[in-house]
Amino acid sequence: MAPIPGSGLAKGLAVTLRTMTRKSVTAQYPDTQPELPPRSRGVIGLFEENCTVCMLCARECPDWCIYIDSHKETVPPAAPGGRERSRNVLDRFAIDFSLCMYCGICIEVCPFDALFWSPEFEYAETDIRDLTHERDKLREWMWTVPAPAALDAGAEEPKEVAAARKTADKLAAAQAAEPEQAAGTEQAAGTEQAGGPGQPGTPRQSGTPGQSGTSGQSGTSGQSGTPGQSGTPGQSGTPGQEGRA
Repeated sequence: MAPIPGSGLAKGLAVTLRTMTRKSVTAQYPDTQPELPPRSRGVIGLFEENCTVCMLCARECPDWCIYIDSHKETVPPAAPGGRERSRNVLDRFAIDFSLCMYCGICIEVCPFDALFWSPEFEYAETDIRDLTHERDKLREWMWTVPAPAALDAGAEEPKEVAAARKTADKLAAAQAAEPEQAAGTEQAAGTEQAGGPGQPGTPRQSGTPGQSGTSGQSGTSGQSGTPGQSGTPGQSGTPGQEGRA
């Protein structure tokens, strides 16, 4: 069936008539703040403690709007005899929001969760050069980052949370076992000190009186060939030959 001429115009006018009868509501910004979606892309917040200066965000940024400066420091060994290590220390982390296109690639590629989206959007400036914000400002925006949405009822626990809980459980178990080990060591030491006079090991296990090779198995007296084997005196040295003469 061919459309009726003018039906599209009639539908459009019907929508106009319906909206004309409604009361208009104007949000008085900035007195009334807008309700933003939970995943709004406003600015990028920096959690400096997680940054390892790996430079992945700066290399992957398609606009080259991230500037990072750092230097190396030598860390002394944790244990005596260990080897010194070097680490990168962050000196500057800045983002030029006049170039940023809010693609979120830097947040996605960060392996240590140092960058987050913040819904903050009131950072307009009168000079375009003031849109380059340093790490202090980025850190302030970090505290405006909303908490992540709750997981579904049947979802698995995040790996980071599971690893942190496992480490905490091991540490608690080790701390609980330390007093028991210390008590066991003290008890063993007390038992050894108490059993010294009653269980002497030297007289009972000594081989000198009972198993002495000198008296019981001595070849000089018990197995000596001089008294029992005749001819030894005759084959003797100087005394035997003197008797024959």
